[in-house]
Amino acid sequence: MFGTSGIRGRVGDEVTATLALSVGRAVASEGYDRVVVGRDVRESGSMLVDAIGAGLCECGAEVVTVGVEATPTVARAIAHLEADAGVVVTASHNPAEDNGIKLWNPSGKAFGPDQRAAIERRLREDDYDLVAWDGVGERSHREGVRDHHAGTLRNSVALERSPSVIVDLGNGAGGVTASVLDELDCRVRTLNGQEDGSFPGRASEPTEESLETLSTLVAETDAEVGIAHDGDADRMLAVDETGAFVPKDALLALFAREAAGAGDRVAVPVDTSLAVEDALAGVGASLTRTRVGDVYVAERTTESDVVFGGEPSGAWIWPDETRCPDGPLAACKLVELVDQRGPLSELVAAIESYPIRRTSIEVADKTAVMAAVTDRVSERYEDVDTLDGVRVSTEDGWFLLRASGTQPLVRVTAEARSTSDAAALFETARQLVTETMTAD
Repeated sequence: MFGTSGIRGRVGDEVTATLALSVGRAVASEGYDRVVVGRDVRESGSMLVDAIGAGLCECGAEVVTVGVEATPTVARAIAHLEADAGVVVTASHNPAEDNGIKLWNPSGKAFGPDQRAAIERRLREDDYDLVAWDGVGERSHREGVRDHHAGTLRNSVALERSPSVIVDLGNGAGGVTASVLDELDCRVRTLNGQEDGSFPGRASEPTEESLETLSTLVAETDAEVGIAHDGDADRMLAVDETGAFVPKDALLALFAREAAGAGDRVAVPVDTSLAVEDALAGVGASLTRTRVGDVYVAERTTESDVVFGGEPSGAWIWPDETRCPDGPLAACKLVELVDQRGPLSELVAAIESYPIRRTSIEVADKTAVMAAVTDRVSERYEDVDTLDGVRVSTEDGWFLLRASGTQPLVRVTAEARSTSDAAALFETARQLVTETMTAD
């Protein structure tokens, strides 16, 4: 039920008030006595917040609601309000008809596998510690958590100039970004700034295609950078001053190289480009690979020499600030980078770009196919990583075979420093899957 990004699905089908009530009961029954609850801009969120709050109170927990806020704002509020956990009702970058529930620790890190498993068990077994009438938890509302988040953002960067920035909020909850940049004396214009859970301006997920209007506006104005968030602002992507979409791996490489120094490590998922590894080598740092999912990246940042974590989806984590992917923080960091280092297009051009090939192969039994593929790969190659799927590193590049988390597919990815090597690795990886299917 809980994926790496919590619960997500269609409202009225997978996501209901009954489910939200049960999640609230389960969280309180696990001993989280004071819980912060917030939501993104989707109208269905109001109903789900009420149900979660009822479940928490019914099992004796104190509930502190904070209203409509960005996910990182709520995650940061947990420690600020001296709570034990946080719940955010959000489907993040999913379409308007979806909603979801994500659980957070005071460190800003999402609930890990053991915590999620404990909640799932209670949901599955309908096992809740309901309290008597005189033990029902209290519920209160707290204003000002956005101000707290804004204060931490202002203190995280220092600008020498007044850069011109366009912020595309995607009708989501990330308004704190525009506010803070304005307070930092940036010249700020917003796009899709009105909160609207139907996301009329563009799709909630920021992609090169969905950010066409932002790209055009930046290109036709004096803006030095364009910032874009998803519905709950845990993600941040960008366009440069020419209006060109900044490749996700290039953005990851820029952030990683700026955060790390000699001897430091950066946490990235197994499907991250060689460009990031090469950028880090230039400053004497290295990367450490995790499973795909920002919760796994965040977990790795608990290790003392890991100074930054990022996922090309647009999730960026500075562990000294918070272990929640913080889109507004990433926006401020990027504007600071442009302010201090020069045009974003030039910074991106300095990052190597390598050919990468991807496809998906439909299979009848992805678990069985991946087990057989892993055996084949382990017999043929020496440098094999089975942390998440099976990843093979060669002198020329790498390839990754990984089962889809939601569909009957095996994902095939290959990258190398030359087009011919990338094509050869891709074909080898693809054949490993098709040969296994034929053998079965």
